[in-house]
Amino acid sequence: MNFLNKLIAVKMGPKFSETVKSKLSLGAKIIQKGGRENIFKQIFGLTEGEEFLKASQCYLSTTRGPIAGLLFISNKKIAFCSERSISYSSSTGELIRTPYKVLIPIQKIKSINESENVTKPEQKYVEIVTVDDFEFWFMGFLRYEKAYRNLQKAISMANEV
Repeated sequence: MNFLNKLIAVKMGPKFSETVKSKLSLGAKIIQKGGRENIFKQIFGLTEGEEFLKASQCYLSTTRGPIAGLLFISNKKIAFCSERSISYSSSTGELIRTPYKVLIPIQKIKSINESENVTKPEQKYVEIVTVDDFEFWFMGFLRYEKAYRNLQKAISMANEV
């Protein structure tokens, strides 16, 4: 089974009610921290001349399954931070808990592609391919079309400079 077929077979959550509960919980956290832009600045920082554009709730596809979080878009980078911390073992065997983060400088993006589930066209995906051919798959957007337009806008802004 190829990667895209595995991606299509993934479920977003064990139950719809748990997914909704998780989305509401994330919304409360966003309000507590003063909004999405403040979260972006706190986690990823802003460089000189960088402008925060938008953030979208979504899932990042990983080899361990989809991870819920926020996709942040600025005129200089695309970044993702998981809603919950993940656990892994350090080289000393200690269990470490940390948010799952991805940061992609816009100048390192080769392409942004749309994709959809063949049997369920309402399930749409965004693939970001970097210049070194690494792929990032995002899915489960509340407003897919808007998120995709915002990604395209960020790329076009970066190309104007």
